[in-house]
Amino acid sequence: MAPKIDFYWDLGSTNSYFAIKLLAPIAKKYDADIHWHAFNVGHVFQSNNYVLMDEPRAKLTNRRDDLMRWAKKYNLPFSVPKAFPIKTSRALRGAIAMRQWGKESEFIHEIFAAYWERSDGSIGEYETLRKIASSLDVDPQEFENLAESDSVRQALIDSTNTALDDGVFGVPSIRIGKELYWGKDRMEFVEAHLSGL
Repeated sequence: MAPKIDFYWDLGSTNSYFAIKLLAPIAKKYDADIHWHAFNVGHVFQSNNYVLMDEPRAKLTNRRDDLMRWAKKYNLPFSVPKAFPIKTSRALRGAIAMRQWGKESEFIHEIFAAYWERSDGSIGEYETLRKIASSLDVDPQEFENLAESDSVRQALIDSTNTALDDGVFGVPSIRIGKELYWGKDRMEFVEAHLSGL
């Protein structure tokens, strides 16, 4: 039986971008299956009265510099989008909707590339998400209708709340069995866990 990796993500999370890129080859190496869990970070931030950009300028500058170090180290085409932050709920629901066509993973990779590599700030809008759906051979109107449906809206709420109940407090988070690893810089522990299974 293939090892199961539960991956909690939000498009607005810079570190989710890096974690997806770094986790993929590890999962392949150990024939592990990644199970995607949309996690509405914006909702969680609001619930905790946390304002993402309301931090000291020196900290924000250092964070940006550090992200570029990661991009250089792993030779990734990362760039800081001009439009940041953006509302990600439509993209999150879009990923859940894509399960109907078995294309959740492909959709997630496409939206992250659009936002964190091509600086496409429109990725949170259906006009752009529909184009991605079409590129994946999914009817864009059917895609939008499903993403806006009550069932998918509830699925995103449930996905976020279930994760919170299970101890997930932020993204990216990776769960293997009972162990939870938070952040893009935990891949050494993730690989060690998988190698020991």
